[in-house]
Amino acid sequence: MTIPLFLASASPRRLELLKQAGIVPDRVVPAAIDETPLPHELPTVYARRIAASKAAKVAAEHPDAIILAADTVVALGRRILPKTETVEEARACLEMLSGRRHKVLTAVSVISSHGKKHKIVTSVVRFKRLSREEIATYLATNEWQGKAGGYAIQGQAATLIPFISGSYSNIVGLPLHETVYMLGSLKYERS
Repeated sequence: MTIPLFLASASPRRLELLKQAGIVPDRVVPAAIDETPLPHELPTVYARRIAASKAAKVAAEHPDAIILAADTVVALGRRILPKTETVEEARACLEMLSGRRHKVLTAVSVISSHGKKHKIVTSVVRFKRLSREEIATYLATNEWQGKAGGYAIQGQAATLIPFISGSYSNIVGLPLHETVYMLGSLKYERS
């Protein structure tokens, strides 16, 4: 009997990435949790806590499934940049990232009856120095809405990024190599 896979995420990008890897979850069950960073919480600690909380919440409701959850954080030093909801937030993020390197961290948590696995994958991204016009042009795309750090590398922001180091799929929202390995180690079988 095949154990069902539930994706504990509302992210359409994560669903697309899984499909790219030949994995189609049986259900998408977003976990409604408080994602507010704790005071002085470091980006890696925050990402791990949020991904683990999402997985645990859905696993408690669906104990017979394999639960996959993730959380992606854009970190500038010790600072966690927001998932931008307003154009002002997005502009502030892009101004901070302009001409600088930052880290994109994705914590992945998998829970099944065979155990739990947690992993954090880090990629480095560098933006070119952005002019006011480039920022305004990017903001007009609305790709920044709801995105960590105010940008989506899989969209027009790619034209503003001359350098990445690490997993591209991690920057989009789910490190596929590590995720597929984790699922396999907990007895998930692709159909």
